[in-house]
Amino acid sequence: MADEETQDDATELAADAPPVAPEEPAAGAVPQAEVPPADEEPATVEPAAEASDDEPAAVADEASGDTEPEEESVSEPSSETASDEVVPGNPKERRRLARQRAAAPGAASRTPEQRQEERDALRARNAKARSHRRHKVRAKKPAATAAVETAEGQARGTQKTRQGIVVSDKAAKTITVRIDTSRRHLRYQKIVRSSKTLHAHDEHDEAHEGDLVRLLETRPLSATKRWRLLEIVERAR
Repeated sequence: MADEETQDDATELAADAPPVAPEEPAAGAVPQAEVPPADEEPATVEPAAEASDDEPAAVADEASGDTEPEEESVSEPSSETASDEVVPGNPKERRRLARQRAAAPGAASRTPEQRQEERDALRARNAKARSHRRHKVRAKKPAATAAVETAEGQARGTQKTRQGIVVSDKAAKTITVRIDTSRRHLRYQKIVRSSKTLHAHDEHDEAHEGDLVRLLETRPLSATKRWRLLEIVERAR
């Protein structure tokens, strides 16, 4: 009876005791491989996928050191390109570069005669264009405007006349004529008289001192002559 009571007490104590947690492996300890149950078949290990044909070549290139960097290095401008760049604020350099770019590929091999022919052809084209433009402008002008311009041109070309007294006829084919003028002063209302002398051309020496003559304006005939004898109005007494 005593043994049965002892077994009952041990059973109650075991039921009341807390569950024991499984022991964890110590740090650095190699865990033991779990043994699969006998019923399960061991998992088959699949072979690694075959490498593509490109991978061996890439590995060979890496080994030889011929691989190119992923990012291409920025090419530095050459000295020739840097020397041909336009200098800001330098009109002379800009004009020189513009001439070089506009020149034909075979410009250096042209002879002076060929260059002169090209210049003459360019001048002829420009002259033809100017003439065509002038004709177009003239055709657009109305006839009335052209008539007015013609009348103004004739008015501008009218020659002046003067009347005076011959004061000297000593020079050959030249007479000196005094032109007397009188006018009223604008403020004082007084008659103001003035005179000036002109040298006129007398082809046949017709006029003499004291004659009243009329002169006509003409082209410059000498350093002082701009007039010529038109007629003798009155002879000297």
